[in-house]
Formats: sequence, structure tokens, C-alpha cells
Amino acid sequence: MINILIPIKVINRYSSIYLAEWENSPLCWNKNKYERDTNIMDRMVNLKYLYNSQNITKEFLNNEIKQYSMSFIENNNIPKIYGISQDPDTKKYMMVLQDGYCRECGGKYAEIKYKSCILCHIKKDLGENFSNRTSKNEKIDEFIQEIQLEINDRKGIIFEWIPCDQFNNIKEIGRNLYSALWENGPLMYDLNEKKWIRVEGKEVKLYNNIFKMHGITQNSDSKDYVMVLQHEEYVESYCKTCIEEYTDIKHRWCKLCQIDYLRKYFTNWSGNEKIDEFIQEIQLRINHPNDIVFEWIPYNQFMTIEEIGKGGFATVYSAIWKNGLLHYDKEWKRGSDKKVALKCIESQNVTDEFLNEIKAYSMNKCGSNIIKIYGISQDPSTKNYILVLQYAEGRNFNNWMNKCYKDFDWDNKIRTLYNIIIGLNEIHKKGMVHRDFHTGNILFEYGYVNKYNDTYISDMGLCGEIGNADKSKIYGVMSYMAPEQLEDNPLLNESLALDICYGIKPKLDELEAPRCYIEIMQRCLDSDPYKRPDAAEIEDIIYSYNFSLNEEIKKQFEEAEEYRKANLLPIEIIQSATHPQAINTSRLLNPYLPKCDNNVNSECLDCTI
Repeated sequence: MINILIPIKVINRYSSIYLAEWENSPLCWNKNKYERDTNIMDRMVNLKYLYNSQNITKEFLNNEIKQYSMSFIENNNIPKIYGISQDPDTKKYMMVLQDGYCRECGGKYAEIKYKSCILCHIKKDLGENFSNRTSKNEKIDEFIQEIQLEINDRKGIIFEWIPCDQFNNIKEIGRNLYSALWENGPLMYDLNEKKWIRVEGKEVKLYNNIFKMHGITQNSDSKDYVMVLQHEEYVESYCKTCIEEYTDIKHRWCKLCQIDYLRKYFTNWSGNEKIDEFIQEIQLRINHPNDIVFEWIPYNQFMTIEEIGKGGFATVYSAIWKNGLLHYDKEWKRGSDKKVALKCIESQNVTDEFLNEIKAYSMNKCGSNIIKIYGISQDPSTKNYILVLQYAEGRNFNNWMNKCYKDFDWDNKIRTLYNIIIGLNEIHKKGMVHRDFHTGNILFEYGYVNKYNDTYISDMGLCGEIGNADKSKIYGVMSYMAPEQLEDNPLLNESLALDICYGIKPKLDELEAPRCYIEIMQRCLDSDPYKRPDAAEIEDIIYSYNFSLNEEIKKQFEEAEEYRKANLLPIEIIQSATHPQAINTSRLLNPYLPKCDNNVNSECLDCTI
């Protein structure tokens, strides 16, 4: 209550902080109850008024109070807060704080316990060399003094007024930007001498912007005010070309300047207005030096072209890109002779579907489980357009399994599944669905089992916005499609539809796979789509399998692995289990599928794992 606080004097007029004596004392815990600490000799506290606080809110209090300590453990830099009171005359609220402000100058104590004030220490060490420096402008002097009163760290910069005649060897280094030598130099605390000194001949920058500042000066001729900035701070944080803060300070990369560079110096264009505008639009999206610079790539840049696959909508080739991909290392460079995949679209027209597929690929050089796209090209003989994509050495899941199934243990299975679901979740987070998701569209980075072997989702041609699907046209591989996609559609090859997808689910013995894995698989295959887990939930579940400390989960995976090693089948037998009429190429489908059920004991003709 205010009647037990006796105001003594104002100590900081900028923050309305008062010094007062508290008749009682703070509560503290004594054995089994709270009591007033009667042993406290110094009962001086600070009262900090809260502006516009007659109508107090919880958010307002949280923002004000969180900057103070409520711990009994001593913190030399952060005053404790004891409570809140109210001025009975003005009705303004005030915080009751530990005495943490200097009674001489009103500045914050650097060490509350010892009542150590940096500002007073500086004035004592430097005398006239510090205290008499003023701008002769009342507003600026008040502003400088207000900043100085907040100083409570000897490692921090001491902000001050710096006479213009202190600067020598002034050079223009940019638009409204100058370097100079500060004769006396900034203040720093000498730990050996235990006093404040100046670092003579310090190189600084003079510029009117937001930097870490030493102080303010004034041009004696133009009378313009100039901010004095730490030289290293400018070099590290701001672009020398446009004087704007780097988009990526670590790599000293400025998006504005890099986009301007691409606009000025890119010479390869398709000649098709729609495609060239689209390429420029994609280039404007780069936000990081590691982002891929999407471009038009002339067909004569490719050599050693070999067919590696043929799908329902395109043919894929491997090739060597002679110039290679652009990458940024303080400047744009190319890595020559890069192996890429060429996806040749059987179309000479630039359709919206074609452009949408490009947008669906990843343009992040690292950290994405979606195959990356580098640019567009065109076959000069057929005039068909080509997508230039990341080359995955391990090829698709089906090819990779034929070679690696013996070494593909449960640890690697779960790690691979985790990478796949990350990529799928990445698509869903963008409000998209893949619409052609099967093992033929999952690619491996390496052609062997490796715990660092990344997987990538490819063939984004049918990827589209959630809820925006043309139900009159069903595309994909039938054995990997959700049954509700095929229900109530016109009859097409009924016998094949019945054989492959008669609402039947894979059956797994508990010895073949961990029980926890079988449970999540059965949930994913539920005939009711609303009961299936989404990609985000599956990602969390698979992550928990990867890093589980649960002994039961570990035991399930260990037992499944022992069973796998003891019951390895020759690849010929595994391949022979595939239904002879199964077609695993994406195509247009409009089949008929009867209602499926949730019978987990039913058998499947083409579901070998």
C-alpha cells in the first residue's frame, strides 16, 4: 500500500523513477511460512511509474514486469520486483523495485549488490574529457543522456556526443557513407587497470541508418547530424553496394543486389514470353544464398544423354550439364559437368499444368525431401519441353529394393520412411496433395544402404491444391490409390480392378514387422479416410520410433529384425509374388471399385513388402 512508502526524491526524470523508503520490508520464506524480513537494514526501494496505467491490462503488466527478477537468488544486473502500488492522488500504478538506480546520476547500477554505477565511474576516470561534451541541442543531449542512463554492462558501447574535429582521414565509401579515424576513440573498460580508457585511432563509419552506434556528431560545415557507427558492425551486417542490411549476414548475401545481378547479366532465355516471365517470377523468390537459381538451359548444354525410365506421361534421361548449376560463394559461380535428370514432357505447349509442376518441385539446395528442379530446356528436334531435375543415383524405390533388400534392415526402413513422410508433409503444408504417390516416384540419393541415404519425392506433375481435383479424371497407379478415389466411377477393366483393389489390405504376421508398425499401417489403410492419420501425425509417430527410449518399442524392432534376417527370400521369389497383371505406371484411370471393408484378415494379391 502507498501509505507505507515514503517518497524521498526523483532519481531518473526520463523514466519517472523515485527513491523511497519502505516502512515494512519484503516477504520471505522462514522455515514453514512467509514473514517480513526484519533484518534488512537498507529499506530503500525504487518506485517506477507505469505510464497510462489507470486502465491496467494483463498484457501491459506482463510486458513491464518480465524485465525484472522475481528470484531470491541475487542477480547483479537485474533488479528484483517486490510488488505493485498506486499513487492515491494521480491513481497511477507503480512498480516497487529493488534499489537498482544510482542516487547521483539516476543510471542503472552495473552491480546492484555493490551499488556500482558505470556512468559515475566513467565521469570519475575521464573527468572533463567526458562530462563536458554536449551538442548544444537540448533534444539531442536529452536523448544521449537517456541512453547513457540505461548502461549497465562494462562490455557494452558507451553512447556519447563526439565533436566533429575528432575525425581524421574521412573517405567516402558509399552513398551517404564515410569511413574515418576517430582521434580519441571509443570508451572501453580496461580489466587490468580497472578503469575506463579510450581506444585511440579507431576506424568508424559515418552514416545515417540503424547500426550499433558509438554516438552522434555534427558536420561543422553543413550542420547535418551524423551517427558514428562501429566499423566491424557495418562490414558484417550491411551490403556495400546498396547499404541495406544483408538478407543473410552469415554469407554476406543481399537479395536485392543478387536479383538485380540476375536481371542484368542473365543471357539465356527461351524466346517464349510466357516461359521467360515465369522464370523471372521464380527467380524473384530466392531468399537464401543456397536457393536454386531457376533458369532456361539451352539443350546444347547437355551431353551423354541416356534413357533411364519411361512413365505414363514422360520419358526420363540422365545427362551431363556442361556448365552446371549456379551457386553463391561471395559471387555467383558454376560447378561444371553436373549430372542431372531430364524429364521430357510430350508436349510442345506451355500449359498451366506444366508450370504448376515446376512450382511444386523444391528449389532449396539442402534440407528438402522433394526432388530439386534446376530449370527448363527444349528438345530442338521434337520441340518438346524438358524439366531439368536433380539426379538420384539410387533410382526409384522399386529398382533400389531389387539390389538392396538383403541389407535393408528395420533401422534403415524406419529412417527411410521418416524421410519420405517429411517430404509428403512438406507438400501438405503448402496446401497441396501429390495425387500420384507410389514407390515408382520415391527416389534414393545413393544406390546402396546407407544411414545418410536421403529419399526424394518426384513426379510432381499431378500435384495440386487440396480440394481442387477433377473427379472425372482419375490418374495414378491403381494399387496405390485410396479406394474412395475409385468408387462410383464408370467401369474400366473391371476384372483387373477386382483382382488388385477389392477393398483388400496387406496382411502381416506380427513376427514380420513390429506390432507398433502394424498398428499404424492398419490405421493408414482404414476404409474411412477420416480415421486415417495425416502426414504430420505419421511424421511424429515415425520420429518417435527412430529415437524411442521405450524398451518395449526397441524389443519389437529387434525381434522383427531377427525374423527378417532368418527368413530372407531370394529376390526372384519376392518378384514372382507380384500379380502378373499389376501395372505400376501412372496413367489415366476411370475404374469401378466396390465398397471396401476394414477386415484386417483379408488377403492381398499384390502387397508384398
